[in-house]
Amino acid sequence: MSEYILGISAYYHDSAAAIIRDSEILAAAHEERFTRIKHDMSFPTNAIKYVLKEAGIKFEDLTIVSFYDKPLIKFERLLETYHAFAPKGLASFVTAMPVWIKEKLFMRRMLNNKFSELLTNPNNKSKIPLHFPEHHLSHAASAFYPSPFEEAAILTIDGVGEWATSTIGYGTGSQIKILKELHFPHSVGLLYSAFTYYTGFRVNSGEYKLMGLAPYGTPNSEQTQRFKELIYKELIDIREDGSILLNMKYFNFATGLKMCNDKKWEALFGIPPRESETDITQEYMNMALAIQQVTEDIVLRLAKTAKELTKKDYLVMAGGVALNSVANGKLLKSGLFKDIWIQPAAGDAGGAVGAALASWYIGTDKQRNFKKDTDSMMGAYLGPEFGDKQIQSVLSKFDARYSYYDDFNELTKEIASMIDKGKVIGWFQGRMEYGPRALGNRSIIGDARNPEMQKKMNLKIKYREGFRPFAPSVLEEDIGEYFELDRPSPYMLLVVPVKESRRIPRPKNYNSLKLLDRLYQLGSDVPAITHVDYSGRLQSVNKNTNPKYWQVINEFKKLTGYGIIVNTSFNVRGEPIVCTPEDGYRCFMRTEMDYLVLGNYLLKKNDQPSWQEKENWEEKFKLD
Repeated sequence: MSEYILGISAYYHDSAAAIIRDSEILAAAHEERFTRIKHDMSFPTNAIKYVLKEAGIKFEDLTIVSFYDKPLIKFERLLETYHAFAPKGLASFVTAMPVWIKEKLFMRRMLNNKFSELLTNPNNKSKIPLHFPEHHLSHAASAFYPSPFEEAAILTIDGVGEWATSTIGYGTGSQIKILKELHFPHSVGLLYSAFTYYTGFRVNSGEYKLMGLAPYGTPNSEQTQRFKELIYKELIDIREDGSILLNMKYFNFATGLKMCNDKKWEALFGIPPRESETDITQEYMNMALAIQQVTEDIVLRLAKTAKELTKKDYLVMAGGVALNSVANGKLLKSGLFKDIWIQPAAGDAGGAVGAALASWYIGTDKQRNFKKDTDSMMGAYLGPEFGDKQIQSVLSKFDARYSYYDDFNELTKEIASMIDKGKVIGWFQGRMEYGPRALGNRSIIGDARNPEMQKKMNLKIKYREGFRPFAPSVLEEDIGEYFELDRPSPYMLLVVPVKESRRIPRPKNYNSLKLLDRLYQLGSDVPAITHVDYSGRLQSVNKNTNPKYWQVINEFKKLTGYGIIVNTSFNVRGEPIVCTPEDGYRCFMRTEMDYLVLGNYLLKKNDQPSWQEKENWEEKFKLD
């Protein structure tokens, strides 16, 4: 008889649920996709209902429920931290303690009350065993068990779990062993988040913007080098093994309500914290570059230590810092390991999958089933799927005008032609992605060759900062045509150089140009996906993993000779990626997208009835 384990992450940010059947990952989803609240931290009721439905079981059929961290140890860390820093942190203590004493300290009871609401008879009490693997063990499990490696070094790096902020370990067969931990408050993730805040972006949301801003910094400028020297000299002490000590007089996150001490940072760096939504000047670009390079240095040192301790040929990674695709690209290029695999839902949402897998394997003698060269994440397509009947219902609700294609081949030819003509397409197919990246099932797509595409997508469709780069989706077999990479990158987690033969030389005064003037200088024959440093954060598309998305790119290649397109997530700034056909239609009508594809349905913007907005969505979706 099959066993089902439900994994949950909740109450910090990016709540999620995942379900496995005898080690097989069946479904996983973020709660935000259902509630439409970005980074929703609430109990993932909707996500749980979805994964149970996908598995075809009721809540009472579960064998185990596994929560992704240990709340009591986290509470211990909070108390010890406040005690260590007293009398500082009183305001933070007064804010945090009532929530813990009233709710989080009694997490088991609180969770069981929530579970009772999911039972067929909500008056009953849940009797399903509840496990609490440690936070970084959940990350480690999410990285190792779905990977295509029989054994591997494991590196997890994030803000903080209970006490650990980074761990090094290894996995062999079905077992994981943690060898070293770095403890709070000394955290690579929180260091990066402090700079995210100081450069004017939102913590736990804008870190990828900081990474995208870094290439605008001037590498050899006196200011960039001075910023780096100050970080190394004043903010952190980096040891040879990659462990760090933060100079806590500059940071407030341990006991305060802000990331850093603004006055001390301004005195140190000579610039004030940037106000959100204001113009980004060169000093903040240089600061972004400085902390990005420091972060890469730390990650490489940690990886070297993992190699020395484990002697393994392969590395797996998870934790929020593992989403730093620039650092990942540098790590791969270093040749420290034969290959690396990164959990596509590397942040806290991925802890749901990791918790479930940890409960299945750890402490048992169960054998791990893995396929060499193929991971078990199903391309990260683990979310809900909608058929023609559900799509038709939405189209009828909005009196939408559409064409239906009986032959999907004809539809992909039509879409390829539209992309070639500079049109922007909302592309909605199959199961929704798990993790922060849209990978061709909930995507907005366009022509990577079009020099106006990046500006159009950023300002007229995504309504986001103009400096932000877009990712390419490239046929897996054509990776070497465009990028200096010799292997697949299916999850958009590697930034690698665009092939030199495709680059267009920059003008001599390039680094003195303003930010957007640099952005709109053509960098290659695929300018919409070529960042200012001649790099791209690519997604390779496999014919077997996502045949429909592969087909539309292949049709575009037949038409133009280019097996590459622009891919960005199907949402506007501040909105979670669309989940349902109705989410997709709303986003389509709120933006300047030209066409929408829902399954085999094609909708043209100009044919649609006028859109009567009933809610102030620009206010609802707070800027991230």
